[in-house]
Amino acid sequence: MKPEDLILTIPALMVAVILHEVAHGWVAYKMGDPTPKDAGRLTINPIPHIDPLGTIILPGLLMLVGSPILFGWAKPVPINPYNFKDLRKGMFLVSIAGVTANFSLAILFGVMNRILREILPLVPPDVGKFLLIPLMIFTTKAVLINLVLGLFNALPIPPLDGSKAVMSLLSYKYWELFYRFEQYGFLIITVLLLTGVLQSIILPPLVFLYRLILG
Repeated sequence: MKPEDLILTIPALMVAVILHEVAHGWVAYKMGDPTPKDAGRLTINPIPHIDPLGTIILPGLLMLVGSPILFGWAKPVPINPYNFKDLRKGMFLVSIAGVTANFSLAILFGVMNRILREILPLVPPDVGKFLLIPLMIFTTKAVLINLVLGLFNALPIPPLDGSKAVMSLLSYKYWELFYRFEQYGFLIITVLLLTGVLQSIILPPLVFLYRLILG
């Protein structure tokens, strides 16, 4: 990945992972849980959200190996679901908040990209070269990163958001099974990633949504 690409990709990744977690915290707070606010996580300041592995080490390794796509995560927002006014509704809404944020950001950046493409032929060449084209590249990367994060987290594999959304729809007696299964979730995700199964699941909807949003 070229240095100029990194300058545009890293901010796009930071926006995606941080707003993903802020969305979880904000919805939890609105459902009656003060834990995210008390922890100082209802902020777009990146420092409280940085996870050494997901925000620094993994993206850094992907850069070193020349991966065309950066991937990562922010520090999970602490939430106490027993503070929710409605436990089942709160769990569901908080679970889908991050994914919803990523898909919303993908659409927002897609609209921005389409507008920039319309404006580009109308501005002086230097303005296009040094301002509009870099912004177009940034918005394109932001669409891709947010779609990847949204689709990945929507998978019903603990501890991903999709699994918690499914769990919230089930009887409470099954919730403990989900929590117990979480410790094996990352192992399953790693196996699916290394065998290429994860990519084959995410790629078709990713390509479809990417083309749909950007045109």
